[in-house]
Amino acid sequence: MLSTLSWYVFRLEDIYTFLIIGYVLLSWLPNARDSFIGQLLGKIVEPYLSIFRRFIPPIGGMLDISPFIAVLALSFIAYGIIFVLDIFL
Repeated sequence: MLSTLSWYVFRLEDIYTFLIIGYVLLSWLPNARDSFIGQLLGKIVEPYLSIFRRFIPPIGGMLDISPFIAVLALSFIAYGIIFVLDIFL
């Protein structure tokens, strides 16, 4: 049972990580965030990224490392959920 739950937690983490990476890659293309895919990814990813952007300013005014920190935090959260599930189940 736990292995099934942990598999789902890790797959959700993987999917959300890929969504964040896709959103970041869209920022490199001109007007890509204005497309339907860019807006959809923005609605899914931006609420999570905005938490980190409040505390982490861009480096040099241009380099935003908050997606990297967000993916790292997401990984810690996933492992924390698995740890808690392991204790209680």
